[in-house]
Amino acid sequence: MKIYPVILSGGAGTRLWPLSRAVLPKQLLPLVGEQTMLQDTALRLAGRPQLMAPLIVCGNEHRFLVAEQMREIKLLPLGILLEPVGRNTAPAVAAAAHYLRAIDPEAVMLVLPADHVIEDVEAFYQAIERAAVLVADGALATFGIVPTAPETGYGYIQSGKAAAAAQCYAVDRFVEKPDRSSAEGFVAAGNYFWNSGMFLLRADSYLRELEQFQPAIAGACEAAVRLGYRDLDFCRLDEASFTACPSDSIDYAVMEHTRHAIVVPADIGWSDVGSWSALWEVQPHDADGNVARGDVYLDGVSGSLVRAESRIVAVVGVSDLVVVETADAVLVAHKDQVQRVKQIVDHLKKQERTEHLHHTKVYRPWGCYEGIDIGERFQVKRITVNPGGKLSLQMHHHRAEHWIVVSGTARVTCGDKVSLLTENESTYIPIGMNHRLENPGKLPLHLIEVQSGSYLGEDDIVRFEDVYSRA
Repeated sequence: MKIYPVILSGGAGTRLWPLSRAVLPKQLLPLVGEQTMLQDTALRLAGRPQLMAPLIVCGNEHRFLVAEQMREIKLLPLGILLEPVGRNTAPAVAAAAHYLRAIDPEAVMLVLPADHVIEDVEAFYQAIERAAVLVADGALATFGIVPTAPETGYGYIQSGKAAAAAQCYAVDRFVEKPDRSSAEGFVAAGNYFWNSGMFLLRADSYLRELEQFQPAIAGACEAAVRLGYRDLDFCRLDEASFTACPSDSIDYAVMEHTRHAIVVPADIGWSDVGSWSALWEVQPHDADGNVARGDVYLDGVSGSLVRAESRIVAVVGVSDLVVVETADAVLVAHKDQVQRVKQIVDHLKKQERTEHLHHTKVYRPWGCYEGIDIGERFQVKRITVNPGGKLSLQMHHHRAEHWIVVSGTARVTCGDKVSLLTENESTYIPIGMNHRLENPGKLPLHLIEVQSGSYLGEDDIVRFEDVYSRA
């Protein structure tokens, strides 16, 4: 049996603000170790004979980051499927199923969110092997996490009678996130498991059940894949078809209705890292129960998570706090109140601020830029262009730009003139002039950009040519 991992990398991770942002969500961040959560998920699957290269499903705005993170770990995915809009997990899995069925009519999908922690990988593979016996005959398997506490932040799955395979059970029902008393009763009963959001199922079996229970989703996703097209290393789903698709989770759309659902208990050291307190739990603690990362000074602190991204953070004489510093925001919260972080993000959206969207450092397919200073009619950025990177041929209606090379070599197109600039050299790009910046060298290009003009927004870009196929 060939098993095709399908990694769902479309979440926003708002409960991990200010580190997680819309354009750089938690699955693309190194939260637990040195690698990002997406990289950890992909590497967890590598080297197993039954498992094929993963198919990654992500949003259009994250495509270059996903591709670059796979390149960094030297893993070539089977494909990167781009959702034009988010439509929850049922359509994402349906699109992946159509894509895989065209490659292998008997494809079995291992559906995994990109942002989970699994500490006991061998136990996870054993659970997959147990599920595979029944999945081959058409069962739709979900992995139920053996609960370690009466958590109220997870949904639950109640198991029923034993299935034909060892340690597999029919699903009696799915339960929404319970109150504390109900959660305690579930744990005491012994036949309730945390809903992990991980599945093993044949592509054709899933699509057959989806067509029965949610024909609108099935039809829209079939059209989205059939009318999709290749774009560089990506597969773009047809925008009109996928946008018209109803939004629903795989649980609501299929698993709660099908007669073929089974649950496989899995005691695998699992966490969905859905909050700062959850991240504190899955990381090593010091003697005082603290988790510290970055330039951090602690004195008389216990049971806390402190993370510094851009400067020293000193914390003195407190307990059970979460302190997270980034270049443009600081969060201080009690560990018992971190679920309210989402309300901060909602507030930022209502105020039409940008701190929930992106960091001061913004990644692009050619490299990145970072805001240093901004004022009335001027803005200063630090720009890094990767070796071989090439910005689009573009112009601006409202701003001029000065570029000063700090290190590396820049090939600059300005109108009809092309020139090479090296360290300590500079150039000027007038308003309305077609221009392009490239790095023809073997080392990263670092430069300072000073913008001046009446409007400095990122939407004042008219692209004439772009090697990354951006609009």
